[in-house]
Amino acid sequence: MFEVIPAIDLKGGRCVQLRQGKKEDVIFSSAESPVEIAKQWVMQGARRLHIIDLDGAFQEEKSNFEMIKSIAESEGVLGKAKIQVGGGIRSYEVAVKLLGIAGGVGVDRIIFGTAALRSPHLIENVAKEYSSDRVMVALDVRAGEVTIDGWREVTGLDAKEAAKHAERIGAGSLLFTNIDVEGLLSGIEPKIIEEFVRSASVPVVIAGGVSSVEDVMRIKEAGASGVVIGSALYKGKIDFKELLKISRD
Repeated sequence: MFEVIPAIDLKGGRCVQLRQGKKEDVIFSSAESPVEIAKQWVMQGARRLHIIDLDGAFQEEKSNFEMIKSIAESEGVLGKAKIQVGGGIRSYEVAVKLLGIAGGVGVDRIIFGTAALRSPHLIENVAKEYSSDRVMVALDVRAGEVTIDGWREVTGLDAKEAAKHAERIGAGSLLFTNIDVEGLLSGIEPKIIEEFVRSASVPVVIAGGVSSVEDVMRIKEAGASGVVIGSALYKGKIDFKELLKISRD
């Protein structure tokens, strides 16, 4: 079933949304506890949550691990929604710590970004020990090229080639984010998504730029397995319950 996945991006223990991944460009910040926000999405029908530790992604000293743990173990989320977690997972110890939340059932899969290119053996080891189903590789793409280190470094690597590499080292799924439209609420670039999904051999989840029901329909029609939505939901541009109808059709 096509998954509509609300994003819960954590920065300093708060749920935020950034414009184009720039840590100083916050377009949404909630004073409400991320645990309560997560519960609300699940109560509305979300069957998966996308949680990103932005402080981890930007290699800040602080970590949102305890908040992630609180969300995953909270009544109203545990056992009712799957959780995928990313942001700064660059060591085996951090990966295992996340996958061990709530006795191993709190976090369904973890998302590797930078590590997929800099430490491929890490992904291979985790996939071998925990299965590829629990390993997702994020490809954050600007002008067709993959970026790493919190979107700050452009690698020059073509997104489709990076996808093949990710599959070879054990990724059971891919997260494709088009940075060029991310956080702008201006809509997606369908052709780029269609070409990428066609090139992949594993399920692909799409993120970036989603601002309407039509965008979600196009992503589903492109053959993606799901879509992550952040700003459009938090800014009230899309009704989540309307999106759930698409996921069930």
